[in-house]
Amino acid sequence: MIFVRENGRTIPKEDKIFGISNRAKEAIAKYGKDKVVNGTIGALMDDDGKLIVLKSVDKVFKTLTPDEYAPYAPIGGIPEFKEAIKKAAFGKYEPKGFTEVVATPGGTGGIRNTISNFSAPGDRVLVADWFWAPYRTIATEIGREIQTFKFFDEERKFNIEDFKANVLELLEAQDSLVIIINSPAHNPTGYSLSVADWRNIKAIFEKTPQNKHVALFCDVAYIDFAGDEEEYRQFLPVLDEMPENVLPVIGYSASKTFTMYGMRCGAMICIAKTPAIAVEFKSACEFSSRGSWSNCNRAPQTVIAKIFADPELKKMVDDERAEYRDMLIRRGRAFEAAAKECGLEMVPFDAGFFASMPMPNPDEVAAELEKENIFLVPLAKGIRASVASMSEENCKMVPARIKACMEKLAK
Repeated sequence: MIFVRENGRTIPKEDKIFGISNRAKEAIAKYGKDKVVNGTIGALMDDDGKLIVLKSVDKVFKTLTPDEYAPYAPIGGIPEFKEAIKKAAFGKYEPKGFTEVVATPGGTGGIRNTISNFSAPGDRVLVADWFWAPYRTIATEIGREIQTFKFFDEERKFNIEDFKANVLELLEAQDSLVIIINSPAHNPTGYSLSVADWRNIKAIFEKTPQNKHVALFCDVAYIDFAGDEEEYRQFLPVLDEMPENVLPVIGYSASKTFTMYGMRCGAMICIAKTPAIAVEFKSACEFSSRGSWSNCNRAPQTVIAKIFADPELKKMVDDERAEYRDMLIRRGRAFEAAAKECGLEMVPFDAGFFASMPMPNPDEVAAELEKENIFLVPLAKGIRASVASMSEENCKMVPARIKACMEKLAK
């Protein structure tokens, strides 16, 4: 470092995932897309490797007038968007608590604002030991650290006991605690917590000191590609039942649900016990927004507002999304079946964009796979494959190649 102050951060020369993705693109340019498997991308691609954009959403975009996309949006989001995004996030469920919405640039902005406002400098943020790496980047960028709990127990279920131990440890050491739970369709494993898991989490909080405050960030970025929309929202009433010292915050990604990745559109939504807590949430998070990205892109907010204002249009969007969701589920099931057939161990998988395989040497296995023009993402505890960006045929083929590379390196 010459001019840059590290300030407790470890700054890589390039983002790991984007670096691998760039190598995949170079291989495609050199050998052709039919000779390369790019399983790195966190976006839904068709079988030819082309980004899927909902035609119904694109159609609305093309109707926008300058007055609808060019002016600055309010820091917290345009009013029509804020009402629409609550419907998008909650589905048919109507929270009993007091809700407030703050627009964010994708789901990432909600994570950043939650850590910034509901933890203190030097605090540790609790996440599962299989986690999306940018959680650590976001936390360390603003002077916090990450602590992990064991995601799975010996029966390959949510490890409620290790979760409890870490919660109690951190609440003993800190006055406030931010917890991030990514479910359903967890990134990077595809796991989804059950309603019973959420009730067990609530039971733990009911026994914690009420003078300690917990912000429970529910990262639901992939909720609308997990399966039936209402089935996968059955945990929401449990959030309403949390004790007074717990503030649930929903992190919703319109980037994923409406296939508007580059438009960077999302929201953070609180479910507060009192109006005062909800107002405090809104004020603090809008302040943080102003001090970082200022305000969000108006165009996608307008598009979403228009969709929810027109029942016929919304049905078109929902129906089109359902077709691609079914495609994604077929890919995930194909990958799972192929892994079972060749004896490749997977981390418990339910649905979503990603599947992961545990192994002791993920970087070496990923490098070996790249020699075959198969590009996957090595993590701390294994390898992540994006079933969202691979064809069903490649989902059937890739597990055997992972297994073969593991066996080759073990010799």
